[in-house]
Amino acid sequence: MLGGIEFVNKEFFWLFLLLPMLILWYVFKHKQQTAELNISTTKGFKLTNSWLPKTKHALFVMRLLALSLVITALARPRTVDVSTRTKTTRGIDIVIAIDVSASMLAKDLMPNRLEALKVVASEFIKSRPNDRIGIVEYAGEAYTKTPITSDKAIVLRALNDIRYNTIIEGGTAIGSGLATAVNRIKDSKAKSKVIILLTDGVNNSGFIDPKIASELAVAYDIKVYTIGIGTNGMALSPVRILPNGSFQYERQLVEIDEELMKDIAKATGGKYFRADNNKKLEAIYDEINKLEKTEVEEFKYSKYEEKYRPLILLAFGLLFFEFLLRSTLFRSFN
Repeated sequence: MLGGIEFVNKEFFWLFLLLPMLILWYVFKHKQQTAELNISTTKGFKLTNSWLPKTKHALFVMRLLALSLVITALARPRTVDVSTRTKTTRGIDIVIAIDVSASMLAKDLMPNRLEALKVVASEFIKSRPNDRIGIVEYAGEAYTKTPITSDKAIVLRALNDIRYNTIIEGGTAIGSGLATAVNRIKDSKAKSKVIILLTDGVNNSGFIDPKIASELAVAYDIKVYTIGIGTNGMALSPVRILPNGSFQYERQLVEIDEELMKDIAKATGGKYFRADNNKKLEAIYDEINKLEKTEVEEFKYSKYEEKYRPLILLAFGLLFFEFLLRSTLFRSFN
């Protein structure tokens, strides 16, 4: 490929090796055809300064150029315009169920668990351009923040708007959060249905048993990836709201029902992860992103434009012009 041009039959370029041989043959023939006359003086002869003898070699140069153009044309130059179109052949619907209880404001992840999660989840959503994604919030109860949609701007805006608030009943209703996520995705026609369930506590609220919710996920062929967020041991956590509206923080023991989270993941064919720092949380979402690949089929269309025709026309033009010159101006030199 040279300057957007490719040559289909490159082997014809070997014919250029003939050009030096033709040049040597022309020089040898020219010397044989040139007669010499030795005289003692040119007095008595009328001398003329004609430019024709000096330019007669241009005829041979034109023939060489024509031959070069023919060789290049035989190599079949052409331009290629490649366009691509992608088609998603295996779509995935994903619901992210996020624990928004007060403990998610703990500062063992920076700046806190909830904000760290929002940053990582935002990058995860951006990396799934071909999938539909929805968000469920839960604490002591659960509700849908946004249904599954392919509009990533809506999903990202909904994720960014998630805040801790006192409107939702306190506590951690893992069963309700999972059941709500299942309800949002169970009727999906996608080839693969996935829930990412995140919590930092134990199931202590709600009217739905988490194991019943996981059985619902199995019944609807929904895979659940569970994430326990929080450090092992003690973490700086909010314990009460002060009169000025800010939180008072104290070191509290981190309690995550890891056995429950592992059981949910195992029952649904998913996987359990533990995120005890920002980098680990980011690595977990990267791994889920790799595990749940969307199959995309790419079609390539190539448009070829042949370029040999102008070269052939130019070569025949040079040969015709050379023939005219040889038959008229340079006729006496034949």
